[in-house]
This record gives sequence, C-alpha cells and structure tokens, in this order.
Amino acid sequence: MKKAFLILENGTVFEGRAESSEREVISEIVFNTSMTGYLEVLTDPSYAGQSVCMTYPLIGNYGVCREDSESDGPHVDAFIVNELSRLDSNFRSGGTLKDYLNEYDIPCISGVDTRRLTKLLRESGTMNGMITTAEDYSLEEVIPRLKAYKTGKVVEKVTTSGIYEVGSGSRKIAILDVGMKKDIALKLAKRGCTVKVYPAATPAEVILAGRPDGIMISNGPGDPKECTEIIKEIRKLYDTDIPIFAICLGHQLMALSVGGDTHRLKYGHRGANHPVRDLETGRVYISSQNHGYVVDETSIPPSIAVPAFVNVNDGTNEGLKYTDKNIFTVQFHPEACAGPLDSEYLFDRFISMIENSRIENPGKENFRKENSRIEDSRIENSRIEQEKN
Repeated sequence: MKKAFLILENGTVFEGRAESSEREVISEIVFNTSMTGYLEVLTDPSYAGQSVCMTYPLIGNYGVCREDSESDGPHVDAFIVNELSRLDSNFRSGGTLKDYLNEYDIPCISGVDTRRLTKLLRESGTMNGMITTAEDYSLEEVIPRLKAYKTGKVVEKVTTSGIYEVGSGSRKIAILDVGMKKDIALKLAKRGCTVKVYPAATPAEVILAGRPDGIMISNGPGDPKECTEIIKEIRKLYDTDIPIFAICLGHQLMALSVGGDTHRLKYGHRGANHPVRDLETGRVYISSQNHGYVVDETSIPPSIAVPAFVNVNDGTNEGLKYTDKNIFTVQFHPEACAGPLDSEYLFDRFISMIENSRIENPGKENFRKENSRIEDSRIENSRIEQEKN
C-alpha cells in the first residue's frame, strides 16, 4: 500500500497509508469525536473545505448504509483515520467505506496517530494541511501554500441548485438551504409539513411570496461573515412576523443580520457528545455539533435577543431567543444525524410556535412553559415505552 503524508502548516508531518484516491488535497484539518455516524459526517455539507480526522480508532466496521446519507454525496475534502476497516458487517451495508471513498475520489489516509493529531489541534488550534502521496515533498514549498489557503465562500458550492419540495402536509415551511442536512427537512415533513427548500441566494421576496407558515434557516459550512448578501436577505425575513427557526450556520447568520458578531473558535465543536444547557428550564441535553464559529452573545442587546442555550463545556453560546419575535435559533443539531435525539423536541416547539402565531401576537408565546410541556411529554412517553419493553 502506498505511503501518504499529512503535512500541517506548522511543519508537523504525519505518515500513513493511502486508502483511496491519491489526489493531493489542501484543506482545513478538523476532528470529530463521534464513535459512529461516519457516513453522516462525510455527507454533511457543513464539512465543505475541510478534511476530517475521526478520533475513534476504528472507522468503517459497519460499512456504508447509503440511506443514512445527509446529502447526495460526500462533501469533505479528505478523511483521516487511525484504522480503516477492511470488512463491513451490517445487514444494511451496501459496501465498504473504502469502496465508497474511491467511488467519490475522496482521499483517505490511515495509520495516522489520530490521538496525537487531535491533541495538537486542541493545543495549537485548527490548522490547514495537505494530504499527499508525494514522498519528495518540500516543506519550504508546501507550508506557504498551506498558510495561504482559505475555504472561501463554500455555501454556494453546497446549496441546492433549484427549488424543491419534501413532504405533504397542512403547514407550509420554507427552508433557506445554506448547506442543509436532509434530515432537517424530513423531521418537518414527519410533523405534517410541506417543506419547500430554496437555494441560498434566493431573495427574501421570493420566499415570502410562497406565503410560508414558518421559515427555517439551515446549517452550512464556512465563515458566516462571508455570506454578506445572504445576511441582507435574512434581515428581511427577520422583519416579518413569520415564525423562524435557525440551526448552526443559520443561527450565526440570523445573529449577524441584527448587528451581532461572530468569532472563530480555537478548534470548534464537532461530535455527538456535546452537553448544552437550556437556560429556560435548566435541563442539560447531549447534542450533535459541527461548527468552527460561534455567536458573541454580548454583541446583541437584550432588547433584540437573549441567550437560550449555553455549552456546558466552554460556556459559549448555543442558542438565542429573540425578544418580541417568533424566532429562536440554536448552534447545535436537533435533527441529530448522527447523534443523540435529546433535542429533537425543538422541532415540536417550532410547530407549536407556528400554531400559536395564528391566534396570538407575534413573539408572545411562553417559551419556558411550552418547552417544559413538550419535554415532560417526551420523558413520559419514553418511560412508557421502556416499561413495555
């Protein structure tokens, strides 16, 4: 098997094996702490412009279950693992991960000390890197290229090319796709919604012309401040009285649209084990996350929005509740693919907000009571199911 090398911009070099495509790649190197869900990671549009290191030591053992894909194909630039399973053992598997990566020409380097790499990224911060099979590489030539690399405006690369619908229900939901995972639309369709998905560059007037009952702004990749034109259109959506729910990049873009600020995290939050606290109820949920930027909650006055969720590990903002508006946003992924389903109730809150908006003044519903009612019902239903089993 051919040698492969991961070269970081600080000059550190990891040697491994080329498991798939031998195409040379320069991208941002990030790590994900999930034990499972590698296909969902590969197909999450939020990873555009990045190469992902999986911290769990064995990846690929249950093969590729294509129905679990979060988009039409992988969006990562490359995949970094300690050991890639040669065999797939799962009744749903449609083939090995190695074959899947080859099919899409995605480079994968195995044999890497992923623990050491992860510790390095945590201590020094996220860095750019190159994956190459060229043994005659020159650090003097490579490092300037790595330091000059920018992910750029990646939203345009991953958004839908046209408008389409998912589901058939009584409520009309418009989703602004800035890098959407498909399960977001499916969660809404499951709740009796007709979901119309719009490309990221869609003018607000086009979305509003469809007379949606609610609007969602999806997750997505890159630096939110790069999305200048999209932010202007989101501001127009904010100025309406239509209920809005935004996730991840959508959460950041909504904050920027009202004059807030965002900044880059040292190494980001990526994995399926991140605890967040709901500030209304005090409850803590385990969440799935994938982001490298965060909203500076102090940049938004309470007259516009107040913190709704906080990251238990580092105290960063994980959600906002907008004052006198039917709008709430979260940094984490309530659709949780892959990940825990703790916060899926937020989709129910969104539906309740839509229903309430038809009979109440915008922004006046009681978030704390509604949130507690939904969560208490979820816990009781879970208890009943456990007793049945």
